[in-house]
Amino acid sequence: MSAPPEETAPAQGPTPPPQPVGKGALRPGDRRGEGVVLNVFSHGFLALWAVLIVLPLLWLVLSSFRTDAQIGGSAFGWPRNWDPGVFSRAWEKGIGDYFTSTVVVLVISVPLTMLFGSMAAYVLARYEFRGNRLLYYFFVAGAMFPVFLALVPLFFMVKRLDMLNTYHGLALVYVAYSLPFTVFFLHAFFRTLPTAVFEAAVLDGASHTRAFFQVMLPMAKPGLLSVGIFNTLGQWNQYILPTVLMQPQSGDDPERYVLTQGLIQLQQQQGYASDLPVLFAGVTIAMVPMLVVYLSFQRQVQAGLTSATLK
Repeated sequence: MSAPPEETAPAQGPTPPPQPVGKGALRPGDRRGEGVVLNVFSHGFLALWAVLIVLPLLWLVLSSFRTDAQIGGSAFGWPRNWDPGVFSRAWEKGIGDYFTSTVVVLVISVPLTMLFGSMAAYVLARYEFRGNRLLYYFFVAGAMFPVFLALVPLFFMVKRLDMLNTYHGLALVYVAYSLPFTVFFLHAFFRTLPTAVFEAAVLDGASHTRAFFQVMLPMAKPGLLSVGIFNTLGQWNQYILPTVLMQPQSGDDPERYVLTQGLIQLQQQQGYASDLPVLFAGVTIAMVPMLVVYLSFQRQVQAGLTSATLK
């Protein structure tokens, strides 16, 4: 018997020469160079933006500890008097009442905005019915409607309801103007939630209402937290609506000014005998709570903004 033929490796041809790189092609080194340049540019722009934000805030806080003479002599001088009593004077001159009024209004408006906005966004995102898209576009169009165009009819409507210069009247108007953005934001978030979890809850006997509040709403916590922070910031800094709706109607009607109105009143009350440190202290008091809220929840806000894109 003849031995089987030995297996031989297939003959390999000569190695082809490297192809020349075209004019439009990028070498790996060129890509790394472009990435470094883009990285330096983006970080430099962010650093410049941070300086433009931080320096005015720092100047505002430091100006609270300076005297009128120091502020008039040099706008960028270092404080010589570090007396925290200026904040007590600002609080006693009305900032405390304005701060309390603002908190009362937001305690009413923000929870109602989140409740109604999440319910409307969930229904529009998860249920198909006639007029769904039309109703959704109606909410989106509300976000593009300037508030200045509705001030006059809004004033007479609130007056007819006998809610001028009341906390609940201003809170309901805040809710109405915050709903479009809330529905638009949460609509995209609810569409990314898995349907299998909702179906499992329904099979276990949960009603649609119970499935929403106990299953779907906790899953949307990052989005709810993000839009809640945005609504809090927007309603805290609102000026034009309180100016129109929170004016005393008679001499017996008490002043229920919010912080944005109160700072203007504090400036006007000074007249020629200015007390700029008190004014700066009042602005600092109005600014610090929102900075604390945002810095405390910045990770949750970033997670809520990116979760809908990543899912």
